[in-house]
Amino acid sequence: MKKKQMLLDIARSLAVIAGRDIPQIAELSDADAYQWDGQNQVLLPVEKVNYVSLDLLHGIDSQKEILASNTEQFAKGLGANNALLWGAKGMGKSSIVKALHADILQKSKTDASFCRLVLVEIHREDIQSMPSLMRCVAKLDAKFLIYCDDLSFDKDEMDYKALKSVLDGGLEGRPSNVLFYATSNRRHLMPRDMVENETRAAIHSNEAIDEKVSLSDRFGLWIGFHNCDQPTYLEMVGHYCAHYQIDVSAEELRACAIEWAATRGARSGRVAIQFVRHLAGKKGQSLH
Repeated sequence: MKKKQMLLDIARSLAVIAGRDIPQIAELSDADAYQWDGQNQVLLPVEKVNYVSLDLLHGIDSQKEILASNTEQFAKGLGANNALLWGAKGMGKSSIVKALHADILQKSKTDASFCRLVLVEIHREDIQSMPSLMRCVAKLDAKFLIYCDDLSFDKDEMDYKALKSVLDGGLEGRPSNVLFYATSNRRHLMPRDMVENETRAAIHSNEAIDEKVSLSDRFGLWIGFHNCDQPTYLEMVGHYCAHYQIDVSAEELRACAIEWAATRGARSGRVAIQFVRHLAGKKGQSLH
């Protein structure tokens, strides 16, 4: 077995030097989620996904509704769009993807109209291997929700071109059993000054801008997440405390939550759950 693996590693290395991909056949276990190892081009099963229940995500109701509808359509074999979840940090962009996957898995136990939905996480540094991942899962009997957290590209990076081609415009195109969700703090996945510099310097500025934003155009859904106000933040804190049954008065909760947000310099879902963990520890309680 070790000799076989050594020969396979040598073959892969030679293929990389020659600029070729080695066709792979992905293998699925009973797991519902996997991580993509771009270097070895294999799916690594994830036994337990770290997710927050969908009903615990507050302050993003419209975003949940839009993405839930799109994801359920895909899981039922209907039309659906790739989605870019962009905007403020800590407002549940990545949490909503994992929560929706878990929610559909639960629904599929009693609703036969749902296909098997597999969540595959691909890391930013492996995004250039997206074409290989697509080919790996294209012929497998399942629907694949491929997800990349915190996706963005800096100046002079060319990886975005590989992603652009597989999402929509390439010769192979996106397999019918694959959907791609990405989260990013950037609406166009590129630094703002990158687009602005093109506008000032290029002779044909419109063409230059189109090239930089054409990747985000490949996503049929753009879903924005914005910083929340104080009432929404306090609502999040209140729901978390109620769910975890933390014994605290309304006055103490409000005062401590506002102070916590002030020290963090932000109000968001992430700040809310961090405060609730802190509060639970002070009260001698654990979060389950």
